[in-house]
Formats: sequence, structure tokens, C-alpha cells
Amino acid sequence: MTTKNKLMIAGSAVLAFVLLTGFRGGHFGGPRDPERVKQMITWRMDDRLEELKASEQQKQALHGLKDSLFEDGKRLFEENKGARAQMVEQWESVNPDANAVHALVDARMDAFRAFAHKVADAALQAHRILTPEQRQQVTENVRERMNAR
Repeated sequence: MTTKNKLMIAGSAVLAFVLLTGFRGGHFGGPRDPERVKQMITWRMDDRLEELKASEQQKQALHGLKDSLFEDGKRLFEENKGARAQMVEQWESVNPDANAVHALVDARMDAFRAFAHKVADAALQAHRILTPEQRQQVTENVRERMNAR
């Protein structure tokens, strides 16, 4: 079995678990206020941008990327609520429709993949916005975090 297949199987298993359990990702499993989450992300980003000595233009452009991604992520989260309900409906059925379950998983995977591509595009835009020195600083921070885990 190839690594790609293993990753797809693992991803599908995680997605199924998330859909079936109704995981919400909040504090101790509780829901989080999206505006509070956005504010926390903004504060953290502001701290990092200060460390990078980002210009006002850079800050504005990067916050625009953050806001766009946040709205897309929030929409994805909301769509998952409906998917969870459909998955529970299939689970409670005497005879679940395998085609419907697989179509639901495929639709969610496609939505996650599309969001991941938007994140990748935003990272590429951020790369163009930051100076080479700032990018180096970001790289060093990322490497530090990777080594700390």
C-alpha cells in the first residue's frame, strides 16, 4: 500500500470519527465563539507581525489573508454540522445507504482539500508580501517549534 493510500485511509478514518462523534474542537469539547477565536488569532498575528517589524501595508495585506481564510474556515465548519447530522441519520438507519455515506465523505474531503489549497495559496501570497529577512525569521520560528515537539 502506498503512502498516499495510507494517508487517504487515515484521513477518511479521522473524518468519519469527527463526523460521527460531533467533535466541535472547543474547550473541553464545547463550542467556541467564532468571533472570540478570530480575535485571539488576530492578537497572536499582531504579536508576530510586530516581531517581524512588518510595515502597515504588510500588516493590512496579511490580515486580509487571515480574514478571508477565517471566513472560509468558518463556512467549512458550519457545513460540517449538516454533514454530521446526515452521517448520524445514516448510522441510525436500519439499512444505511453506503453510497450516501461514501458520497458524504467524498464531499467533505473535497471541501477540506479545496480549503487546504486556499491555505496554500495564502501562504504563497504571504511569501510574496514578506521580505527575504522576514521570511527567514518566520522559517527560524517554524523550525524552533518543530524541534520543540
